[in-house]
Amino acid sequence: MALTLAESAKLSQDMLQRGVIETIIEESPVLDRLPFITVEGNSFKYNQENTLGGAAFYAVNAVWAEATATFTQKTANLSILGGDADVDNFIQRTRSNLQDQRAIQTQLKAKSVARKFEDSFITGDVTADSNAFDGLRRLTVAGQIVTAGANGAALTLAMLDQLIDLVKGGKPDILMMSKRTRRKLKSLLVASAHYVEQGSDQFGRQVMFYDGIPVSVSDFQPDTETQGTETAASSIYAIHFSEADGLGGLQNGDIETVDVGQLETKDASRVRIRWYVGLALLRDSAIARLQGINAS
Repeated sequence: MALTLAESAKLSQDMLQRGVIETIIEESPVLDRLPFITVEGNSFKYNQENTLGGAAFYAVNAVWAEATATFTQKTANLSILGGDADVDNFIQRTRSNLQDQRAIQTQLKAKSVARKFEDSFITGDVTADSNAFDGLRRLTVAGQIVTAGANGAALTLAMLDQLIDLVKGGKPDILMMSKRTRRKLKSLLVASAHYVEQGSDQFGRQVMFYDGIPVSVSDFQPDTETQGTETAASSIYAIHFSEADGLGGLQNGDIETVDVGQLETKDASRVRIRWYVGLALLRDSAIARLQGINAS
């Protein structure tokens, strides 16, 4: 059974827990859409589809050929994401008449967790940090990558359409890019007299659309990627979310807010936010990447 974090927050009876989850969702353009599969243990084994087996037309009394689908078994591991926040008891007692200092620190720690997740969602690399999980950059296979140019090139609408067409099973759920790339996309639409679609997300924020697909901006999509001689390139990701045949999140339990309590070594209390989390790409064609977009 898969739930989004937004649905998980609604089910929580703990107001602090709900607030932490809602804060984390608000800080990320993907966590309100990404479905999470509950994992028992510390890893998730799944079969990724290779071939369907095919079908054919047959004559009367002909011998039928058997051809079954083929799969590759893959494993996605959970990572431990979280952080501690200590609040001095003196500060909590003397400065909480206007704002609860412990609540503020808990909220800020939740934002840090969300931002670390989003960073890893895009650039996560287990070869660089064995405690993390692989993000979009490593999960996207070679056949799902469009290159703007050997040494980078300016974004065009044709490139974007090519990217979208690589995602199978319907349109992508989002197009994720940097703010610089979104500005370029908007200028292309205006220059081509194309209607710039606008809408609102669940938090009332204005969202741009392209071909009916929400354009999500991530502060963690860098504009400093290298493409040949270009060192200020960026990427766009087209993503289909699904716990059945797309990109899905993995977790063992929900995001937890743990009251560690009073500390022995200092006059302070500690709150811990922890999340056993990962990503699984159930079908290679569920994500695609357009790389090498320069600043022009």
